[in-house]
Amino acid sequence: MNFKKLVDLREANNLYQKDIAKVIGVSQQTYSLWETGNKIIPLKHLNTLANYYRVSIDYLLGLTNKKIYYQSIASLNKKKIGQNLKTIREKYNLTMRELANILNTTSSTISAYESGKTLILTVFAFQICQRYNLSMDIFLGRVKTEKTKSMV
Repeated sequence: MNFKKLVDLREANNLYQKDIAKVIGVSQQTYSLWETGNKIIPLKHLNTLANYYRVSIDYLLGLTNKKIYYQSIASLNKKKIGQNLKTIREKYNLTMRELANILNTTSSTISAYESGKTLILTVFAFQICQRYNLSMDIFLGRVKTEKTKSMV
């Protein structure tokens, strides 16, 4: 994942790393690691950044070059995201084991995501969206769709 857009947005708004770190509630050092790509930003913080900059998560992650802004949501819904993951998995006729193999994780991890017990890792969500040409914002429930199935 390339987080160059984080730098571009921050600089375009004449902000320092410490300013953005304060907005999202992390240290400047942590934010710096995210901006340089040395660490992956958790989804909840990507959501906060998208809300702050009024851009899509797809834009922040480089899945699109359009700065589309969707409705702001305060926090991500693990259960809804889990349901969306299951919908994607079923649409592509994947078992939990097959999806786990694609993501280099375990079936029990996929089960924990799908049941909403655990929020999917950013890197896994990104891989799924990239592999199946999906919007991260729709996957995460930031965009209202008539049917969940319309996202896939």
